[in-house]
Amino acid sequence: MTKYPAILSALWLGILNNDSTIETTGENESQKTYRIVGDPTEGALLVAAAKAGAIHVDIDDAYPRENEVPFDSDRKRMITIHDVRDPKSTDPSPFYDEKHKDWDVIAVKGAPDIVLELCTKYQGMDDKPREMTKEAKDRILAANDSMTKDALRVLGFAYRLDKDVPNNPEDLKTHELEKDLVFVGLLGMIDPPRTEVKPALAKARHAGIRTVMITGDFPNTAKAIAESIGLLRPGKKVMTGAELDKIDDTELKNIIEDTDVFARVSPEHKMRIVDALQANDEIVAMTGDGVNDAPAIKRADIGVSMGITGTDVAKETADMVLTDDNYASIVSAVEQGRIIYSNIRKFVFFLLSSNVAEIMIIFLATLAGLPAPLTAIQLLWLNLITDGAPALALAMEKGDPDIMDQKPRAKNEPIVNRSMGVGIVVQTIAQTSAVLGAFVMGLVWHLEAGAVLPSGANVLSFVLAHDWRGVDVQTAETMAFVTLSLAELFRAYTVRSERASIFQIGFFSNKYMQYAVGLSIALLLIVCAVPFLQPIFNTHFLSGREWGLVLGLALMPAVAEEITKFILRRSKA
Repeated sequence: MTKYPAILSALWLGILNNDSTIETTGENESQKTYRIVGDPTEGALLVAAAKAGAIHVDIDDAYPRENEVPFDSDRKRMITIHDVRDPKSTDPSPFYDEKHKDWDVIAVKGAPDIVLELCTKYQGMDDKPREMTKEAKDRILAANDSMTKDALRVLGFAYRLDKDVPNNPEDLKTHELEKDLVFVGLLGMIDPPRTEVKPALAKARHAGIRTVMITGDFPNTAKAIAESIGLLRPGKKVMTGAELDKIDDTELKNIIEDTDVFARVSPEHKMRIVDALQANDEIVAMTGDGVNDAPAIKRADIGVSMGITGTDVAKETADMVLTDDNYASIVSAVEQGRIIYSNIRKFVFFLLSSNVAEIMIIFLATLAGLPAPLTAIQLLWLNLITDGAPALALAMEKGDPDIMDQKPRAKNEPIVNRSMGVGIVVQTIAQTSAVLGAFVMGLVWHLEAGAVLPSGANVLSFVLAHDWRGVDVQTAETMAFVTLSLAELFRAYTVRSERASIFQIGFFSNKYMQYAVGLSIALLLIVCAVPFLQPIFNTHFLSGREWGLVLGLALMPAVAEEITKFILRRSKA
């Protein structure tokens, strides 16, 4: 490092123009441990300087800060003013002689191209300021381009010594502080993407979620990072804030579909990008951590703030705060949201189709002049026990295996959409047919004394024409009740996925469903077998022949559900 005084000077300025600190977190017998407090970018400067031998605590004491002009996203730079109180010859500064003692040093840090325009001199490798020529400026800009192509975030540093800087912050005039600066050098740093970001991006793209990078970095830096993580799609563009200023909102609405990266943007540009995406009927989630991100976060459909590096303003504006500042957490949240919504749909579909079928069973039997297939207490039992327990178990589903392969649903799509409507119709027909079939066979098998089914007669015509007044239909009602109960319990397994077959997701992958179905079947058997409960529920224990028919008919709705899902899968494909 000592061979490169300009680099040391840049690090020295990086310490002065810094709001972060390094704290000791612990000390054991072998070594101390430290942590960065503040912005990670500024923390990286402190660590680099410490490795070069420049300790921020000592430099802060020797050159205490007196005033500052904070970083601004429009100006893309910040200024700090320091008193040259105790300069030392060992300092890696461009001035350490006694003649500068009690002067003020103006330290500037920011975007290299912006800072460079403010400089009339540059510090040579011999530690002496030289006039800024066009050749020198081009050489510096070329070095900046070379660094940004390697995905480095580059900062430029400059300074000026002055004897008469005002002490009152209100008297500070930015244009006077920034004139005749001496350019010191460039420092590049990289924030390597987390290993989980690239697969998370691929997973999001597979789920129909498009990710757009919006950054203040140089286009080369943004492009290199986007390519390394797979965000920049082949053939898609990188656009700068300057290019955004040249087009209107209508053009942006069309161009934005082919642009994956926006570089060197301002807060106003971020809001325009959000508006353009929303104009294309997109649901927009905007992430950010700074005060300047707050307007765009608020404008988006879903505002996301960083929990670690995010400012209080960004967190209060956001709808969601990431506690780990990790993009992969957003994708995980989307997946969990889809699972929850899917489980709500399963819950609604299961209960709605069951209730519609129960209504149709009673309605058609009454319309045909038959006795009621189900009593009032049986209907209550079905709704509270047979339907309720499996429906609750559906809420515990882990999600379809292809949940992140599905495209996002339209924002105006209702819960009961077309596919659910088809399912409700199919299940109403299947359950109604199965239950009424069991009920009719129960009536035929248990006619009143002296009545028999004529040989060769049509069963349905005979049942509809028969006079059922005064006939005990307990067995037929029991068969209808048990058939509907088992049909709903069997079908609960098939409802666990809207698309995938029960054989794909597995019969026993949801333990709560086993508990719910097992409990419901046990209670059903108790109701049918315990003598003192039979009069209450108007049941009796079925014979072997009756159980065989009931079990066969109870499987019909589950089979119909699987066939329906198969047809829907084929139509989707």
